Amino acid sequence: MSAAGTPPLDLPDAVRDGRPTVWRNPRLGRAAEILPGLAFGLAEVEAAEARWRRFDPLLARLFPELATGRIDSALLPLSADLAALVSGRPGAAAWVKADHDLPITGCIKARGGVYEVLVEAERLGLAAGWLSGASSYARLADPDVRAAFGVHTIAVGSTGNLGFSVGVIGRALGFQVEVHMSHDAKAWKKRRLRDLGARVVEHAGDYGSAVAAARIAFEGRADAHFVDDESSVDLFLGYAAAAFDLRRQLDAAGVSVDAAHPLCVYLPCGVGGAPGGVTLGLKLLYGDAVRCVFVEPVAAPCMLVQLAAGPARSVSVYEVGLDNRTAADGLAVATASMLVAGTVGGLVEAVVTVGDADLFTWLRDLWDRAGLRLEPSAAAAFAAVGPACGALPDVAHAMHVVWTTGGALLPEAEFQAALAQAA
Repeated sequence: MSAAGTPPLDLPDAVRDGRPTVWRNPRLGRAAEILPGLAFGLAEVEAAEARWRRFDPLLARLFPELATGRIDSALLPLSADLAALVSGRPGAAAWVKADHDLPITGCIKARGGVYEVLVEAERLGLAAGWLSGASSYARLADPDVRAAFGVHTIAVGSTGNLGFSVGVIGRALGFQVEVHMSHDAKAWKKRRLRDLGARVVEHAGDYGSAVAAARIAFEGRADAHFVDDESSVDLFLGYAAAAFDLRRQLDAAGVSVDAAHPLCVYLPCGVGGAPGGVTLGLKLLYGDAVRCVFVEPVAAPCMLVQLAAGPARSVSVYEVGLDNRTAADGLAVATASMLVAGTVGGLVEAVVTVGDADLFTWLRDLWDRAGLRLEPSAAAAFAAVGPACGALPDVAHAMHVVWTTGGALLPEAEFQAALAQAA
């Protein structure tokens, strides 16, 4: 028996042994049957997209590199040769949703972390009357507003990229920022947070321990807002709005997504917020014409384990004998978000687990062949396309979109070390 006397999980030996595998989700259902029963849907995601647009003037004022205020990344076609290499199928079509190069943060976490801080800024701004009438949201960058924000703290638990995204926007608006980080967070990610003026609190435990400690420290504080990566609906909806960006780009490229032209999207997964939100958004827009595949390290497949266990209780990778040790620090999470698992658990096509060696091989190949500068975590999805095509007939002939997650702001020494490790 496993924890609390529950029956052992039905997992393939490859998962328990920490070997790469493709796990087909037995809970996968039809979007038309699942989506109506969820706690939030298209109206909430459209509202998140509308909020993003309200903040465009503010973001353009705060960050000169955002000419329009929109935080989005390019959709890049892979060459025929590289698409064939990635998928293992000559003639395959593949694109990269390049969130590794997302403005301001250089990672996908801007879509959730920046969004939730903006939600809090809007709440405070409306309460104070700064956003009444025809006032532009750019008003929130005025010195008196920044001074008022300065008595409030934004806190978050993070392995690095979410903390940086929260730190960048929080400090730009004048908030105090406190980031609780796990032992496996990279030292350079801690340094860049301190350089922003954020307070970094280090924890001896893993990511889950850092989040739990931060949650307790800020519980009930009226002068603070805690960005809860495990259970925040605002964070989740911020990510979900990314589906509108992808649809806009596919439409501009003349790419159809329907039953005759399916789309398969590969999403690196840590606690699950970013891939879960993107999955919800895409399913709301495209239904079963889009297939979403999560990608996790062999040592930390927390979402796979949680989906296999079902929604009754939270399950850790430690319970199945795995150690949560991986070079993909952004994916080094032992316990998945129950909010995400409960919301999109029936919408995820499959989970592919990948080994650390493959992360570095793809990191090097994508730099050499396409000039993509990725973190190991962001290279994970490329390692999953070929195995998924070989194991899942429904995705083998789809158009593939690989969603990268971080790397543009990786220090040169760190990037060269990763390239060397691949060699």
